[in-house]
Amino acid sequence: MVCRESQVNFDSTYSFGSYDGALQQLIQLFKYGKIETLAGPLSKLLLRAAPLNEQFDAIIPMPLHWRKRWQRGFNQTELLARPVAKRYGLRLSKALGRTRYTQPQAGLTDTERRKNLKGSFVVKRPDEVRGKRILLIDDVFTTGATLRSATKILKEAGATRVTALTLARVDKRSAPAVAAVEPKLTGVS
Repeated sequence: MVCRESQVNFDSTYSFGSYDGALQQLIQLFKYGKIETLAGPLSKLLLRAAPLNEQFDAIIPMPLHWRKRWQRGFNQTELLARPVAKRYGLRLSKALGRTRYTQPQAGLTDTERRKNLKGSFVVKRPDEVRGKRILLIDDVFTTGATLRSATKILKEAGATRVTALTLARVDKRSAPAVAAVEPKLTGVS
């Protein structure tokens, strides 16, 4: 996916693979099917995409609003981020938080995504961000709206560098559109 220069505010981004095929199915089972045990194998894939030539001061998983976390039972990004933090010898930072419940981003246009996310992030622990190099972890890079919104808040709080790391990335040139609603998975309780 090609990002417009004026919209990119993170310093670099890394992804393991394309959001399609088996990887897409595994992420959906993990996230929407609530199969928490997929965190281990998926985090191993994420580690393969983690930049070895960069230094970080903090690892921040993309936060979920408390209600969405309660509905899902876990924050999938936090589970993915734990082994990454361990690799870098850092603990996970909970400096970034969600201020409000937002509708799911899937199926929204980039403009709708930005509007949906406006004012939805807050830096709860500025001392963990100010002057720091942040590795921001999310599961899927779709349009980049969520990553840009979170990065904006982190940089406003004084982060010197924000690198995004995702498990998968949607390539709009070849991938089918992301489902407009959370998929209904059969045979999953």
